[in-house]
Amino acid sequence: MSRIAKSPITVASGIEVKVDGQSVTTTGSKGTLEMTVHPDVTVQFEDGILSVKPNEETKQSWAHAGTARALLNNMVVGCSDGFEKRLNLIGVGYRAQAQGKKLTLNLGFSHPVEYEVPEGITIETPSNTEVVVSGSEKQ
Repeated sequence: MSRIAKSPITVASGIEVKVDGQSVTTTGSKGTLEMTVHPDVTVQFEDGILSVKPNEETKQSWAHAGTARALLNNMVVGCSDGFEKRLNLIGVGYRAQAQGKKLTLNLGFSHPVEYEVPEGITIETPSNTEVVVSGSEKQ
């Protein structure tokens, strides 16, 4: 039995949640996220509280409910606050530079490594050895 699935998600006032069968959509200041939950799980949204329950009392259904609750919580947090990771490059001559939708990394290879930034993610380089990756979706 999942203890995570039993705890409700409190939705902030600036977040809009729409539950349509197995599809859940959250909209906030950082963007819109959508997810389809497993058929073994029921999602309810009432009075600013988002709750997840399994359809059956089996171990597998509780596991799906716990996973769905964690993913829905990440959606709510992502739409309100967003997520951010700070990466530090440690090494002689290692450096990073963000240029528009490209991240250029010099990591000791004979050539620089260029990484195309996906949609929905923002990459900044405050210094040559620091990379800040931020976005609304944790996955």
